[in-house]
This record gives sequence, structure tokens and C-alpha cells, in this order.
Amino acid sequence: MTDAARSPLMQMPSKRGLSRTEAAGYIGIGTTLFDKMVDAGQMPRPKRIGVRNIWDRFEVDLAFDRLSTDNPECVDADANDWD
Repeated sequence: MTDAARSPLMQMPSKRGLSRTEAAGYIGIGTTLFDKMVDAGQMPRPKRIGVRNIWDRFEVDLAFDRLSTDNPECVDADANDWD
């Protein structure tokens, strides 16, 4: 097995339904920012399954694709171009 195959950062989720923490991590952000993006309509609302909130990975992908790369609100002044 290669190092890339072992790395959790290099693996796609094997399930479609993601917890809040998993959905945030899937797009590379923390849960606080993810919650703000859900509230702002930039990320999808969860599906309710029993007592759990589950995010559809395909919906998260679509929402991520719709995010503008030119959005000045998304720019972190301290970040470099490689983050």
C-alpha cells in the first residue's frame, strides 16, 4: 500500500451521508465556519434521519462548486496562495 493510499487526507469518504464534523472536514474547514456557511445558504442544510442531522456529500460537492473563487469575504489576509 502506498503512503497516499494510507493517508486519510487523500481518501474520499466511502459513505454518502456525512456528520457535521465530517462535512466541514470534507471541504477543509472547521465546524464553526461550516455552520456560518449553512446559515448563509452557502452550504446545504442537513437531512434529518431519525434524530441525526446528515449532510449529503453530493449536495456539499455542488455547493462547494458554486462558491466563487473571487469572493472577497472568503479571502484570509494572513493566508498564502498555497493554503
